Amino acid sequence: MTARPEILAPVGGGGALLAALAAGADAVYLGLKAFTARMESENFSLAELSRLVELAHQEGRKVYVALNSLLKPGDLASAGRLIAKLTRDARPDALILQDLGAIELARQAGFSGELHLSTLANLTHPLALQAAGGLGAARVILPRELNLEEVRQCAEACPQGLALEVFIHGALCYCVSGRCYWSSYLGGKSGLRGRCVQPCRRTYQQQGSFANFFSCQDLSLDVLTKALMSLERVVSWKIEGRKKGPHYVYHVVAAYKLLRDHPGDSGARNQAEDILAHALGRPRTKATFLPQKQRPPAQAGQPTSSGLFIGKVHAIAASAKAGRPGFGFRPRVELSGGDFLRVGNEEETWHFTTRVSRPVAKGKVLALRPPGGKSPKPGTPVFLIDRREPELSAKLKEWQAKLERCQGGEPAAVDFTPQLPPAISADRRPRPLDMHLAWQMPGRQGKGAPGINALWLTPQSLPAAPKGEAARLWWWLPPVIWPDEEAQWRELIEQALRQGASRFVLGSPWQTGFFAGAPCELIAGPFCNASNAAELKILQDLGLGGAFVSPELSGREILDLPRQSPLPLGAVLEGFWPMGLSRWPLAGVRANQPFTSPLKEAFWLLRRGQNTWLYPGWPLDLSHHRQELMAAGYVWLAHLHEDAPPGLPRARRSSVFNWDLTLL
Repeated sequence: MTARPEILAPVGGGGALLAALAAGADAVYLGLKAFTARMESENFSLAELSRLVELAHQEGRKVYVALNSLLKPGDLASAGRLIAKLTRDARPDALILQDLGAIELARQAGFSGELHLSTLANLTHPLALQAAGGLGAARVILPRELNLEEVRQCAEACPQGLALEVFIHGALCYCVSGRCYWSSYLGGKSGLRGRCVQPCRRTYQQQGSFANFFSCQDLSLDVLTKALMSLERVVSWKIEGRKKGPHYVYHVVAAYKLLRDHPGDSGARNQAEDILAHALGRPRTKATFLPQKQRPPAQAGQPTSSGLFIGKVHAIAASAKAGRPGFGFRPRVELSGGDFLRVGNEEETWHFTTRVSRPVAKGKVLALRPPGGKSPKPGTPVFLIDRREPELSAKLKEWQAKLERCQGGEPAAVDFTPQLPPAISADRRPRPLDMHLAWQMPGRQGKGAPGINALWLTPQSLPAAPKGEAARLWWWLPPVIWPDEEAQWRELIEQALRQGASRFVLGSPWQTGFFAGAPCELIAGPFCNASNAAELKILQDLGLGGAFVSPELSGREILDLPRQSPLPLGAVLEGFWPMGLSRWPLAGVRANQPFTSPLKEAFWLLRRGQNTWLYPGWPLDLSHHRQELMAAGYVWLAHLHEDAPPGLPRARRSSVFNWDLTLL
């Protein structure tokens, strides 16, 4: 009989942790004060974590620590010390990792728990799982974009010793995890570093229409989770929401516990559905989980604010205390003291949150005190985003008392120095070359250093290459390959090898599986997000002979990395860099036509195969740093040639991405 999958709950703060345990979660995942993909959550100190792990283990539960952040070149010592302290003082059951360099640090720190590869690590197709197992991972967290049949394919391809975790509920991102640079490109706050400002939630304009084209509803598989129970390698059902409060965590865990423990009970199913309807999330969708009933999770014009809508703002008469007219609303539900409200939609920059100070009966006027002189318009929606109902509060007090009896420990300093391979010497680096990357022949030669042509490998570009040219070209693989594309890509790569192709730039390190035993040179492309020497060592172990660095790094970090790298390095020098890729079906916005932000920034997108590529209307341009990059030791400087749509406003600026910034 297949073991029951664990229910894995999100924990962004102490209240959510207690709520998860009270609801019966089998495991929780949380972040610390650094190196986590949710830096805006409350998160935990090491001393707090030690007590939480003690409590969880007393109750037979597990704790996973998310260190799922991209690591910069200067992060290795501090990240390694943190893992060493976790190993000695807190002893969580697993680490959730995005950066491959963190795998190397965990090995060196002697971490004895499991290593789980985050969805940000971007393992998107069955063949990728073989490489993950070879690196010592115990679990892979699959992308949210996979449908049921694709999850089944991954489960069947899972090597011995590797398990899978699947998202079942919570917020969806428009872009594929690990392939979104939107927030970072617009202002240096990187989603790969846990600082995303969610530009996809904003309203955009195209041809006179304003809409939240990219703001997704919440995933909610609810009754469809029954289909996952037969997949032996799917050992964990994951709930998203580390920025959510105790009410959400408690009720969503309780609902899925009912669905898991009573899969054939219609009464339990109805009860779970009712609980989820009042869990204070966003409107719910099953997205594309059922291949035959696909539904775009982002639907232009549809509300996607989180929380339960409970009323609209109206003006109220002047009070004796305030001396001027104010604002209030009549709640459609009874409110308790401590309930948390949001006035306005999340995509509106002026929205604000407020705490209810005392119980308010349904239909009674509740006065609002906007901060900082904000004045919401009459009709502005009000949402209940966290509750403090008496029953839940009582349970949290019980669990708080249990937590206070745990001793934990005060972490002390540890000595940890990462052991890294020697950097490649200057005389062993290839000579510098400009690489011109296009979608179709011919490539374009640049001025200065000798240039080489590169093509995106596609079913169209390979047959179009002149006879004998395949051997001279560098072939770039896409940033994402999905399960139902794997056979096509295997065939296309084999065809390229037969035509003499011998140099490939990979869109993810997991694509090495397509080349087992093939006599060719493999380079990690910029979408692999190489950013530190420990990660470059892992790439070298995977058989890669070089790497393009992540364009998210600052200029200082980009220039420092060759002195630490065991591999020759490349950098993206100029061209339209995609802000992100999405698999979700388009809804409302038209491809190959400009759209603009409220700040009049222009953008555009293209649909290629199953993916949407989103571009800013202004290109990346580091060409004036070309000599610095060559002097630092970069051997490949990539020029991205992309045809912008004809109606795109002429760019009045270019971007240096994060070159002049400090990546937070």
